[in-house]
Amino acid sequence: MHKIGIDLGGTKIEGILLDEKYNTIQRKRIETHQENGYDFIVKSIISLINELKAKTDKETSVGICTPGITGINSGLIKNSNTQCLIGMPLKNDIEKALESQIVMENDANCFALAESLLGSAKGYDVVFGVIMGTGVGGGIVINGTIHKGRTNIAGEWGHHTLRPGGNECYCGNQGCVETYISGPALEKRWLEITGQKHSLQLIVPQASVDKQWKLEFLENFGISLANVIDILDPDVIVLGGGVSNIPFLYDDGKKAVYDKVFSDSIETPIIKNNLGDSAGVFGACLLSR
Repeated sequence: MHKIGIDLGGTKIEGILLDEKYNTIQRKRIETHQENGYDFIVKSIISLINELKAKTDKETSVGICTPGITGINSGLIKNSNTQCLIGMPLKNDIEKALESQIVMENDANCFALAESLLGSAKGYDVVFGVIMGTGVGGGIVINGTIHKGRTNIAGEWGHHTLRPGGNECYCGNQGCVETYISGPALEKRWLEITGQKHSLQLIVPQASVDKQWKLEFLENFGISLANVIDILDPDVIVLGGGVSNIPFLYDDGKKAVYDKVFSDSIETPIIKNNLGDSAGVFGACLLSR
């Protein structure tokens, strides 16, 4: 059976068709255009799936990686930073259009699965996969299987409270991790400190000059991931998303985490991903293995 994976992101939708050995047959990216609304996104996904299906004469499975999670009882998307998806029956609508079943998981779970089976976390039993990009999310993979939790929210470290009464989050709470160490949050904080509006790529080389920004970032990163280690004690943490490209996270950042962990012996590797922004689409394919 050939496998189709779809990665629904805030700015792009990527589709891939793989053979039985995970060799790429066809791959395509299109813009999400979330400003056009939910129905437009659904039609774009259906069109991309059908285009990929036309490239093979074999039976295909379909897995979809989405921002946010699907409620177990409601079947509706929740906790998504692509807000036009919230409260919508995305899985059901796609299955209706295709007249076949699909598998759907959130982007952090797909990332963690792909990195644990094909990427830099291969060979580790308990993997915590981190996405730090437009939002902050996490996924847990244990012995090659996604650990979803009782209500499908396992790994959602981006919405645990880092600063009580702190920054407002789209989720309705205050002080969420996402509002401090996501890409947009870091850019916003740089603007507040320096008065300069820069992209993260331009900020990082200047971080050693303006130490307040870097020190705050490291403190927030350290507390957030130390809490994860204290609760889960994973075999490895693999970082993904645009923020994971910051080099100092793997030395100064790791030290900031280790300084906060409740243990006198800390051995948790904190490593960079191997699959880059393709982890989501490969993870989507792996959902139906």
